Amino acid sequence: MRGRPLLYTSYEADSAMLPSASKKVAMGVLLLVAFTLPLQLIPGLKWLGSNPWLVVLGQALIFAIGALGLNILTGLAGQVSLGHAFFMGMGAYTAAILGGETGRGVVGFGLPIWIWLPAAGIVAALIGILVAPTAVRVRGLYLAFVTIALVFVGDHIFRNLRIVSGGPGVGRTWPPLEVKLWKEEEPLLAVSSDGSWFGIDFSRQAKQYIFLLGLLIVFALFHKNIARTRLGRAFAAIRDRDIAAEIMGVDEVSYKALAFAVSSFFAGVSGALLASFFGSRTPESWDLVLSVTFIAIILIGGAGTTAGAILGAFFVVMVPRLVENFTRLLGELTGGEGVLAAIANFILKSGANDFGLIGTSVIGPGLSTFQVNLLLYGLLIVVFLIFEPLGLYGIWLRVRNYWKGWPFSY
Repeated sequence: MRGRPLLYTSYEADSAMLPSASKKVAMGVLLLVAFTLPLQLIPGLKWLGSNPWLVVLGQALIFAIGALGLNILTGLAGQVSLGHAFFMGMGAYTAAILGGETGRGVVGFGLPIWIWLPAAGIVAALIGILVAPTAVRVRGLYLAFVTIALVFVGDHIFRNLRIVSGGPGVGRTWPPLEVKLWKEEEPLLAVSSDGSWFGIDFSRQAKQYIFLLGLLIVFALFHKNIARTRLGRAFAAIRDRDIAAEIMGVDEVSYKALAFAVSSFFAGVSGALLASFFGSRTPESWDLVLSVTFIAIILIGGAGTTAGAILGAFFVVMVPRLVENFTRLLGELTGGEGVLAAIANFILKSGANDFGLIGTSVIGPGLSTFQVNLLLYGLLIVVFLIFEPLGLYGIWLRVRNYWKGWPFSY
């Protein structure tokens, strides 16, 4: 309604994904910016359209799909899971078997992406259903221990099933992101090679970014609609008070199992895309660190919200590259003079006998960039849990509400 954007006169209007005209315009502008990034037409954002940054953004898009899946289980249904990496690995190796090629001690059937990508999610979902009856019997910290066990079981399977994984430290190649009808040489949509789309020349990185962006939009709509339906409301009831939900008629066991299945489907697809995006992954890649990374994404972005999961994925994936660029900048400043050079020399350690907070060598004091990233994740999780449980999405809500009420403070 004009002049009253928050006045809803029907349940459909209240539960709409974009209930106001301003949100629709903002979403349209955001999508326009996202799809035109590879063209490097937007002033101030041209650096994001370069090939190295498109690789980072592509990984963030894949992580966002996986984070949406974990958000269904943890954010909506309230079930703590540290086994997300296991389901991602199962989806990845399903894709490798169905879409990969036989050779070098590994098996593959060379099927097209419209078979191996959905199958990766379906197989992971079926395994999630098998695991669910055991997992739903426990809750809280005990559920976290059960899901951690899945990661170690998966690590043992992936390392020793060489005909599928290729063996520890070796790995195997995954099917490329090419859209084919069957097994023809020329794909209908070439995603993993440089070429022209709609008369515009794109690099391989740009094509993969656009393809993954389209997939993320599909999964984000799926996630958002789950949250708006009876299924999402049942998940939220179990999360808030499971005993009360069961008294009200919500079948706790069935809905928890369904939450595991849907979350595992997202994870399987994400794992298949991640392995195919980078081309090769070792069995050690699907470890506990990957699961903790997704927990960090949910907590930093904002549990229970679609936008929070996506924001958290981009934040967690882009921070390591920003830390790396910051370290490189400090290295360029250390040879100079002045205040900036003194600050750079204090922060950066360049030798065994030198002092610094961030080290460029493995000898002597100082943290590596990997350790700095882990430290940042830990600090951010603690800070957000204490001061802003809704994460980055909560900060956005604070900013939005401030400007809605400006110049008043209430």
